Amino acid sequence: MSKHDSSLSKDQFNLLKQFKKQISNPQPRVEVEAPAVKTPEQEQADELELFRKQMQGVQKIDNGNIAKIEKAGKKKPDAQTLAKRAAAEGPMQTDETALSDTQAILNPVGSQAALSYRIATLQHKVFEDLKAGNLRWYEAVDLHGCTVEEARVAVLQIIQMAKDENQNVIKIVHGKGPEAILKTYVNGWLRQHRDVLAFVSAPENQGGTGAVLVLLKRAEKNPKFKQ
Repeated sequence: MSKHDSSLSKDQFNLLKQFKKQISNPQPRVEVEAPAVKTPEQEQADELELFRKQMQGVQKIDNGNIAKIEKAGKKKPDAQTLAKRAAAEGPMQTDETALSDTQAILNPVGSQAALSYRIATLQHKVFEDLKAGNLRWYEAVDLHGCTVEEARVAVLQIIQMAKDENQNVIKIVHGKGPEAILKTYVNGWLRQHRDVLAFVSAPENQGGTGAVLVLLKRAEKNPKFKQ
């Protein structure tokens, strides 16, 4: 086709000329390079390097500025504490329970002996729960350093305290000295008390043979707890 062909305008002719040139001299094909496949180790190394860059300038917290929070254990009142309480509030009214020493004198127990007592009508499962330490005790008293008479008063007082609060499990820490004197007396007294349903030496993590867990009757007649 001649450029003098009257059927084409000048612009059409130039466009046709460019098209012919492109056909005669095609552009080289650009190959798209596939992304490199990284191994899991390389990806982990890249992530670690990125983390290090992000953490630059971050300072480690000083452990000395962190407050230690410790759970406070429940402190057991000793016989002297109960005596001071009685002096401040007046003598505690306890049931007229006569605790004879005869049984203790006639039946001494060894310092490592495990104590166990239950009334005949007590359910077996309840007794087993008491032995296992599964019954939560309301209060405990520590008889270390007491005379026999001080220990007797402390035992009566803590039983009365539990009854006043309608609680039925207490803990008595009598110790296990070489002659086990207080342990022997506690064993004899608890067997006589009319409100005691059972008692056993505590599990090892609660005092072992140096303490007893005591199950009491519920204070059903206490006017504070009437429905």
